[in-house]
Amino acid sequence: MKKITGMALLLLIGLSSFSQKASHVVLITIDGFRPDFYTDASWGMVNLRMMKENGAYADGVNSVFPTVTYPNHTSLITGVTPAKHGIYYNTPFEPAGATGIWYFYYDSIKVPTLFDAVHKAGKTSANVIWPVSVGAPINYNIPDVWITGKKDRRDLMAKVCTPAGLWQEVQDNATGKLGVKDFTMEDEEMILDENVARMSAYLITTYKPAFTTLHLACTDHYEHEQGRDGLLVRKAVAGADRALGTIIEALKRAGIYDNTAIIVTGDHGFVNISQTFSPNILLAKNGLLNNAATGDWKAQFHSSGGAAFLHLKDEKDVATINKVLAILKALPAAQQQLFKVIDRSQLDAVGANPHAALALAAAPGVTIGGAATGALVKTAKGGTHGYFPDFKEIQTGFVAFGAGIDKGGHVKEMNVTDVAPVVAQLLGLPLGNTDGKVPVGVLAK
Repeated sequence: MKKITGMALLLLIGLSSFSQKASHVVLITIDGFRPDFYTDASWGMVNLRMMKENGAYADGVNSVFPTVTYPNHTSLITGVTPAKHGIYYNTPFEPAGATGIWYFYYDSIKVPTLFDAVHKAGKTSANVIWPVSVGAPINYNIPDVWITGKKDRRDLMAKVCTPAGLWQEVQDNATGKLGVKDFTMEDEEMILDENVARMSAYLITTYKPAFTTLHLACTDHYEHEQGRDGLLVRKAVAGADRALGTIIEALKRAGIYDNTAIIVTGDHGFVNISQTFSPNILLAKNGLLNNAATGDWKAQFHSSGGAAFLHLKDEKDVATINKVLAILKALPAAQQQLFKVIDRSQLDAVGANPHAALALAAAPGVTIGGAATGALVKTAKGGTHGYFPDFKEIQTGFVAFGAGIDKGGHVKEMNVTDVAPVVAQLLGLPLGNTDGKVPVGVLAK
């Protein structure tokens, strides 16, 4: 028997640790996805429940802080927290005032992603409106981007999709010619998710990518309008399940269904709201935020739904931090109940923005606004997210099914940072150091 050298043994161990379990992985996010969508049959997600009953699922998934779309989508494909990947919010903090720009561009991400790993391995990838994907190393890329204040993003999409001509290709072969309202969420319509699914299905059947990502946004949109429940929310959830059915059908037509793993997850849960608290009003009244546009300020809160992060003009200005804390502590008891202070050590512990001095996490039922004038507390309706991820309602969900997935697998609790390691192991790809890990009970042994 031939002796195996130490180096050869290490090589074998390394190869086995990246042994491929699936030829293809489809990663689907439903924005505002909640575990009750697949544990409660009344939500009508029959495709997802089939996956749950024949695959693996989690009771709840903890998001990164803030629990909003772009940081969490980036954690899903990197396996690390915002402190490392650099996408701290949906919109970057702009000291002179918000321009409406979001973190659209892939070069904002500071660490390797699953897209990088797939590209480096010489495999093919596809994407339809995954956040922070403009300019990503994706073979067939329809990124998420728009022009502030403009509902019609068709011309912009034609310019940013790669390869050149892909936007026209998917219209010719998947959706038909798209009108102004066919790639947006307007007038109680669910057409965006349907068209995202059709585009993704076309890319799957035509190019059979090793890794496909798609983002279904309608559920979140209507949860903002109506809260955790409502007719439009239920229509959006049912629509997302139909989109999932479209992907399943495409995998079967492509002949790759049996060796594909499908993962459906999300970015955050949702909370019903009744009040808005706007702490920048306190900073303005106390001379700390006089005029952001001219640079006359010492502190500003950057709001993110159920949270707000304190930015200082001088990050070492301890006196201003103490003044802000004193202002908050001087509020009437009823107003102090609207939020809790998350100090720098707590932000470090959860991997939040390293440049924020502190954060406010709203109490359930409260959203934090960015206004610097008007009433400090106002009534609000609908729903939001962004909260500190320490309670059940803000958790998102996870269901995995297919090649390499444990049939009957069940995880009580996991993190969004665990998803990238799961995908990497399924595809047999190294991803580097991650904060997340593959939960026991997801992958087949």
